[in-house]
Formats: sequence, C-alpha cells, structure tokens
Amino acid sequence: MKKFIADTGITFANINDGDGNVFARFNVPYQPAWVFITRGGTATTRIGVLSDLELEEQLSRLASN
Repeated sequence: MKKFIADTGITFANINDGDGNVFARFNVPYQPAWVFITRGGTATTRIGVLSDLELEEQLSRLASN
C-alpha cells in the first residue's frame, strides 16, 4: 500500500482497513470509493472514480457546511 501511494503521488489520507471494519461501517463494497464525512458526522459514500472537478465539488460542499 505504501509503495502504491508513493508511486502514484497520492497526497490525501489513506487507511489500511485489513479487517474490513471501516469498509463495512461506510458500506464500501470495493475500491475506488470515497467517504465524505461532515462536521456533524453525516457520511456520504461514493463508489467509483471521481474526476478532479467532482472531488473539488464534494470538498466544497463539506467546507460550506
């Protein structure tokens, strides 16, 4: 996992969910997946690839809440 992150230049936080607890909690059946969590704790799970624009839009929505 660390090699993949280094090789691809990913700069956002990643987790190792070896036992699957986090995936189960947020209904993530496979990768790629994104879980956006508001300050109030509401989670939205998006399955699949997000374009740069889609990711920026999601993060802007979170920042405005």
